[in-house]
Amino acid sequence: MKMQPGIKLEKKKMAEKELELLSSKIDAGVKAAIAAAVERHRKLGQSISIMQNGKIVTLTPDEILEIQNQQITTSE
Repeated sequence: MKMQPGIKLEKKKMAEKELELLSSKIDAGVKAAIAAAVERHRKLGQSISIMQNGKIVTLTPDEILEIQNQQITTSE
């Protein structure tokens, strides 16, 4: 049995929506994992290194806390 063109298009749109949803879930999971790792380093008193304006910068635990607080303030 041949599928009608409209049905094929609907399935394609559905597949694209599913991929978009999956992609969003992956992005959220990666962001949550990074946030947890950064917080763990801060609590343990360990520095982290990040890329900032094309340069590698090392942040102390106090600097990590400052950035976290800034992010919370700007998201409210």
